[in-house]
Amino acid sequence: MATQSAQPQIIQSKPQLAYHFVKERITRREYTPGYRLVLGSIANALDMSVVPVREAIRQLEAEGLVTFERNVGAHVSMIDDLAYRSSMQTLSILEGAATALAARQMSEDDIQRARDVNDRMIQSLSHFDPHEFTSLNQEFHSVLFSRCQNARLFNLVEAEWGRLGHLRASTFSFVPSRARESVAEHAEIVRLIESGASLADIEDAARRHRSATLDAYIDREHPNEPPCLSPIDIRNGDC
Repeated sequence: MATQSAQPQIIQSKPQLAYHFVKERITRREYTPGYRLVLGSIANALDMSVVPVREAIRQLEAEGLVTFERNVGAHVSMIDDLAYRSSMQTLSILEGAATALAARQMSEDDIQRARDVNDRMIQSLSHFDPHEFTSLNQEFHSVLFSRCQNARLFNLVEAEWGRLGHLRASTFSFVPSRARESVAEHAEIVRLIESGASLADIEDAARRHRSATLDAYIDREHPNEPPCLSPIDIRNGDC
């Protein structure tokens, strides 16, 4: 009786191996939106040169899963661009209001803590890690709105922060140049709170700070689209 021949084994090329290696990690969200893809590290993990990895990255770019920029490198693309932009717009309104409502409740220790966190963010610029920077950024803003007495508003802000975390790993992976502007704006918000500025001015500064990050992202990912997204600009008729 003749034995049944084994099914032929499909041998993948090195670019195919690299393609599936990266794509599987994007699908499993091990590589989250904004994650920087270091070709050399991927090549080392697969024990191959960077040439097939680069070819795999080009294929993933063609599928919209990866964004590649000359002299910058490759990163995982935003999965749901519209949801991210909507969430950032919403957060600019909610967090601006919560920061203003919390301002008069902040103690000297709260203000010093916010300043200390921002100082750590400034120090991190010399060895910039977008994920570390994002974590510190969230800690900074949490200090600012944590004294908000409106529990409903506070919970909405925290929920929106959580939603953002599911949509992207770090906005600063997309716009690292935004980091230096961000810490300067942080210092200004703290100054306004400490000096007893009007709540309207504090809210305005907090909203514009959040909107500026979104505008930087849009300018980077959608350069032909006008950024005019700030609710303040819409309210003032500046669009």
